[in-house]
Amino acid sequence: MYILILLALLAEPPVAADLIVTGGKFWTGDPKQPEAAALAIWRGRILKVGSQEEIKQLVGPTTQTIELRGQRVVPGFYDSHVHFLGGGAQLSRVELKDAKNEAEFGRRLKEFDEKTPRGRWMLGGNWDHDRTFNGTLPTAELLDKYVPNRPVFLQRYDGHMGVANTAAMKLANFDPATKDPEGGVIYRKPDGKTASGVFKDNAMGLIEKHVPAPDRQEMIDSYRAAKQAVAEVGVTSVQDMDGSPRKTRKEYFQFLQAQVKTDQLTCRIDLRWPMSDQEELVSLGLMDNFGNDYLRIGGLKGFMDGSLGSSTAKMHEPYVTGGDNTGVFVTPSQVMKALVLSADKARLSVAIHAIGDRANSELLDIFDAVYLVNGPTGRRFRIEHVQHLRPADYPRFKKMNVIASMQPYHVIDDGRWAEGRIGAKRCASSYAFRSLLDNGAVLAFGSDWPVAPLDPLLGIDAAVNRRTLDGKNPKGWFPEQRITVAEAVRAYTYGSAYGAHQETDRGTLAAGKLADLVVLDHDIFDENERDKIAETKVILTIVGGKVVFERK
Repeated sequence: MYILILLALLAEPPVAADLIVTGGKFWTGDPKQPEAAALAIWRGRILKVGSQEEIKQLVGPTTQTIELRGQRVVPGFYDSHVHFLGGGAQLSRVELKDAKNEAEFGRRLKEFDEKTPRGRWMLGGNWDHDRTFNGTLPTAELLDKYVPNRPVFLQRYDGHMGVANTAAMKLANFDPATKDPEGGVIYRKPDGKTASGVFKDNAMGLIEKHVPAPDRQEMIDSYRAAKQAVAEVGVTSVQDMDGSPRKTRKEYFQFLQAQVKTDQLTCRIDLRWPMSDQEELVSLGLMDNFGNDYLRIGGLKGFMDGSLGSSTAKMHEPYVTGGDNTGVFVTPSQVMKALVLSADKARLSVAIHAIGDRANSELLDIFDAVYLVNGPTGRRFRIEHVQHLRPADYPRFKKMNVIASMQPYHVIDDGRWAEGRIGAKRCASSYAFRSLLDNGAVLAFGSDWPVAPLDPLLGIDAAVNRRTLDGKNPKGWFPEQRITVAEAVRAYTYGSAYGAHQETDRGTLAAGKLADLVVLDHDIFDENERDKIAETKVILTIVGGKVVFERK
């Protein structure tokens, strides 16, 4: 493709562009040409970036033109961490995160119960006990008050803790003698035996294995909802961490392939397989980044620990809430080391969830050990979330070329209660965007949708301003970790592409790259617009030279 474009540029007369976008303020992300006023697109890729006069020379009899009125244009946003089907499914499930109190929580449950077909589980939830119940965990008894006659299993919004009602626990044949599984916690009533209804991390599997997998139509409906949602917020590429049951993932992958063949995929999807199922890919001899411009298998995703909100992120020191709890290893370190060794040997990309400071430091140790065993290969190990770090670990990301795949919205959400979990000192070195950049790390930004909102502009605002959602930190929560708009946008475009070995194809606006771009209704690079980043809307999304969303 690069040769074709080069020949086209050298041809006399010049090749005519398929589409020209002109009259805007283009932030290209390309240090050789950081700003431009127009660009030309040919066969799904960028033909030329430059002034309006330069681009006009590429207008032909069939060229379409989009005239902007000075709006800001950026490369298509690349979300480095989403759960595509899960996000689409949540759009049609009960939503509880912003419930102000139990009364509202219960009202939403009852209303959703009334419109849900008989025999179907109630799932989703995204509840936030810090907001709704002042830090007290919900219970089976609470759910039974509102939905007693169908099985209910609702997850906390971080996905690392769920609450089941009595009907769900009966279907799961829960035995009070059941011990906590490794890497999981079953909350008990004061008798020490009876389950309260709350299950953390690996213990959630005791209930989840009894939840019916979505049927094919539910999967397709979730995909279509997600496809529309990403287009509306300017996301043109995603790294899909999925998390579906094995059968659903197979059907999903087959469905995506059919969408590519019929030219219906309007978002580029890089699908990740679970680390525990790596043999499915290894046995085929498949290596990372296999596929085409629209659909790739990006490698593997695993879990080191839990989450801070569920007090299961693995920390060096105990949580400040009392006791000796330091969190859990969802995957023991030695097991994870063996999994990473085998995956890396097979040349599969590795992305591992790590939130607590101990989980991050031990995972960096594992990456270092694997490098020594397997030798240099051009790999780019990734840590997903990287939320809590000891300062001594900042420079290790650059040293080992480990990508910090982070979701900046978490900082303004978690900042409401994080100090109550781990104290101010550890929070000062958490969500350390500035420190990681200053130590040479590559940041790849994403949303973790549906754990957090999908909109990249909310994430960019969070990274730039760090104002917590409760309004208590108007100048920023630990403001020394703020970064610039340009740095945040780069992390949401080039950084994500680099983290997937795709920076030669996407992440910046330059000749030869995929024609993925977004037009905004505010100039977020204008210092006077800094307080309006979160209010900014996408007015046009272009993928491969085709308009996939236009705000009317």
